[in-house]
This record gives sequence, C-alpha cells and structure tokens, in this order.
Amino acid sequence: MLYEMDGVPGVPMNDVQEVSCYVSAFHLGIQRIREGQPLSFRLITELHQILMTSGRGVNRCPGKFRKSQVWIGGLRADEATFVPTPANELAKCWSELERFINDVPELTDPLIKAALIHVQFETIHPFMDGNGRIGRMLIPLILVEAKVISEPLLYLSVFFKKHRQTYYERLNQVRLSGDWEAWLLFFVDAVAETANQAVSTAQQLNELRQNDKARLSDLGRQSGSASQIIDALFEHPIASINKLIELTGLTAATLGKVLDVLEQQFGIVKEITGQKRNRVFAYTAYIQILNQN
Repeated sequence: MLYEMDGVPGVPMNDVQEVSCYVSAFHLGIQRIREGQPLSFRLITELHQILMTSGRGVNRCPGKFRKSQVWIGGLRADEATFVPTPANELAKCWSELERFINDVPELTDPLIKAALIHVQFETIHPFMDGNGRIGRMLIPLILVEAKVISEPLLYLSVFFKKHRQTYYERLNQVRLSGDWEAWLLFFVDAVAETANQAVSTAQQLNELRQNDKARLSDLGRQSGSASQIIDALFEHPIASINKLIELTGLTAATLGKVLDVLEQQFGIVKEITGQKRNRVFAYTAYIQILNQN
C-alpha cells in the first residue's frame, strides 16, 4: 500500500485522508468477515461509505450504487475505452456476482475466485467512484474469508500500478474476447511477486520496530509509553492524537510529551499538519519502507 503525505519524501498531504479512509474500510471488512458476515451488497456498500467519507469522491454517492451511466476514457460514451454495466442492470449483475462470491451453486478455488471476482466487479463498476479501491480490497477479503491467509497481507495494488498498461489490457481482453487464461496468469504472477515482497517488507518492518524500541531504553519513565506508541503506529502509521489515545489508553498530555520527544530527539515520528491542535503524526521510516517496496 502506498502512503502519501506532505513532509515525507514523495508523499503529498492531500492523500492522507483518502489513505486513512481506505485503511478504516479495510479493517472493518476484516472485522465483519471474522464476525461471520458474508461478502454481500450490505457489506460492500458499508465499506464504500467509509471509503468515501473524506478525500476525493466524498460527493460521489458514498455507499450507494450509481443511478446513471458512466464510462472510462473519452468525453462521450461512444468515445470511451470502456463502458460498464448500465445502471438499470446493476442489481441483476450484482446479484449474480454475489451468488458466485458465496459459492453458489458450487465451490470455487479461493485464489481463482478472487481473480475472477476482481474482473467482474471492475466490469460491473457499481459505484460512481472508488470502484478500483473496492475491487482491489475484495481480493484479500476473499482470501481471509476462505482462510487461505490468516492476516490481510496480500496487497496487489502496487503490482497493478507497476504493470498498469498490462493490467488494463488483460481486463479488456477478458471483456472483448473472453481471454480469461491471460488474466489468470497475470494475476498469479501478481500474487507470487507480492507475496515474496510482503515477506521482505515484513522482515524490514520487524527490524525497524526492534531497532527503534532499543533506542528508547534511555528515556527512563517515558520508555514504556514510547514503546506503546511505537506499537500503535505499527497498526496505524498515520494517526491523530485521538486515535493514539484509543489505541494506547494513554492520556493526551502524556502522548503529546512523548510524541514531541520521539519527533525532536529521535526523529522517529513527524507531525504532518503543522497545527497546534488536532495534530496528526506519521511513522516516517515505516512509510518509507512501504513506499520502497
């Protein structure tokens, strides 16, 4: 996942809210699945509403299927590179896809199912905005639901972005000629490369946590609170004071003092709003590792 924010190399602030909304929606999806809720219209629209709470697309009907025709590329539909499902067919198309997602009428291998569902979801394109993010989110959600992976650590977004032209070509080949084989081979390559990269990234992040915690040993009484903050930032590398209060149970006063030490003395975190109130902190080295991988 690529994090972007001002003050960190290669990261503009105007995307912080969008990233935060994505993370919130994604974690809620995992929570709902673990509670036994199926991947359904109800859950998908709930996730979309959270995804579009702020940032780009906030006025693009959060949590609701579109009621008008959209297209991709060109000023008019007849100039478009792709025209998705008409609005009056969305309910029928989604109903069929939802049955397939939930293995009706028969079971499908989870990895193959995730690959097929991604194409179908992007082709239906049910929302006015945010379809790409929800479509990519569905992949790890499906694999967690099927217990193929225990944690949602398979993010294919970077691979798809890296091979953007091939990605769109493979999607269009399915739509135009039914070439599912080429898409599945591309998808399997994406999974293999992303899984290998995830192992490397996890190793780097664990090493970062160990090294940063080792640096805190000279803080005395503040070392315990600082360690709690590091752990919280591993869950949410961009977090407000209120979020850190929720995650650590520390008071605002304690958090403020320790975060100032972590920023000014150690350079571990960076305040990214420039404000005295409602401050937001980023775990800069963590984010740089994600952006490099």
